[in-house]
Amino acid sequence: MFDWNDLTFFLELARHGRLMPAARRLKVDHTTVSRRIAELERNLDSRLFNRNSDGFALTEAGHKLFVIAEAIEQKMVSVREALGLRDIAQPIGRVRVASMEGIAAFYLAAKFIELAAAVPDVVVELVTERHLINLTKREADISVSFVPPQGQRLRIKKVGEFRLALFSSERYLLGRGRPATRAELQDHDFVDYVDDLVAISPVHWLLEVLTPSNVVFRSTSMAAQQTAVAAGAGICLLPLFSAKTNPALVPVLPDEVVVRRDLYLGVHEDIECVGRVRAVTRFLTDLFTDEAAYLNEF
Repeated sequence: MFDWNDLTFFLELARHGRLMPAARRLKVDHTTVSRRIAELERNLDSRLFNRNSDGFALTEAGHKLFVIAEAIEQKMVSVREALGLRDIAQPIGRVRVASMEGIAAFYLAAKFIELAAAVPDVVVELVTERHLINLTKREADISVSFVPPQGQRLRIKKVGEFRLALFSSERYLLGRGRPATRAELQDHDFVDYVDDLVAISPVHWLLEVLTPSNVVFRSTSMAAQQTAVAAGAGICLLPLFSAKTNPALVPVLPDEVVVRRDLYLGVHEDIECVGRVRAVTRFLTDLFTDEAAYLNEF
């Protein structure tokens, strides 16, 4: 039988990934953390961490124990709450949020500063990939996407939507003229995604408006596309939340071209009630509700 107190050391090392930060949190020497983890692994006859140059990473067995250990921790915290005692423990640890590059870089990164102020002991790791992150394989704790994540035992809900519109720069429009109709768009230069590298088909949103006859620049990065358009490359379909961050961008046919995407929040049911995960999901849900106008109005 293992020492239950060793789970506290296990949780802190899992959350911080290094001995020194975990030791500071526990107010012990880092050698004590190392020793207690070694004892826990020996008593469980299972390797819980892979040691590498970047620190400590959970093994498959470690991930399974992490879910159990956090559930035990939450039960311990709920004792004080059930008894009406004060000084309820605040959520702590890392929460990995996976999202698309555009909404992560141009919107969520700035908003998470507000979360950090409210729950300073929760550290968000914002991960961006061109493909959908697998929550079932625990590649992330939370997913924010305009495509519902796939997998078993996931809690998925629509939390909002955002609008996209055509944008260009005054520099380009002064030289080429401002299109007055959809038909006139075919006479213009466009910026778009790289066709064969589009991992998620709904991200190729320009095709809902037209198939451009002249694409002058392509990129897998929405940020790169937006930068090119702001510099005068041509016209591009961009989310309002990102275009608003660059005053060089101006809308083109804003009343005629309307494209929207739903926003979905996903989390694995094993961790949805964990304090730190619940704090982030609540923050995101409230955020998309409160800022619906910002995401959908010019």
